Amino acid sequence: MSHQDPEPPRGALEDFDFLVGDWTVANRRLKARWSAHPQWDEFSARQHCEVLLGHVANVDEIVFPEKGFAGMTLRLFDTRKRQWSIYWINSRDGFLTPPVHGGFMGERGEFYGVDEDDGARVQVRFLWLKQAPHGGPRWEQAFSRDGRAWETNWIMDLTRAG
Repeated sequence: MSHQDPEPPRGALEDFDFLVGDWTVANRRLKARWSAHPQWDEFSARQHCEVLLGHVANVDEIVFPEKGFAGMTLRLFDTRKRQWSIYWINSRDGFLTPPVHGGFMGERGEFYGVDEDDGARVQVRFLWLKQAPHGGPRWEQAFSRDGRAWETNWIMDLTRAG
């Protein structure tokens, strides 16, 4: 987040209750970031999410069979700040990424942080929509080099597994 941006949204313990359970996930991920001619890679996944510690934490595991790896998201709620911290780790490298912080305003959640992309510092934004046009939740990840222009590089549309 750049210095002129407002504080990330605040949240509530129940913000991620919509995500609890089992999902099938349609993924679209950029093949190469910062390209003048973006091309998307599309693949599926399976995800399971559960609430822990009386809603102060939730965790999900997502398996990408076509890609040969899995990932885990850990979301922790700071009851004093009323903000979520979201961490990601995957089975390819075992590296826990720096968190993004934020919360929901109605059906839309925004979370911001700083990370690296191919060795360069980037700002990161996660966007959660509790109900996207396809009828289920949507997660989007975007990077920015300057805090003004954002490139969405990964989109997940979730559908209840049944």
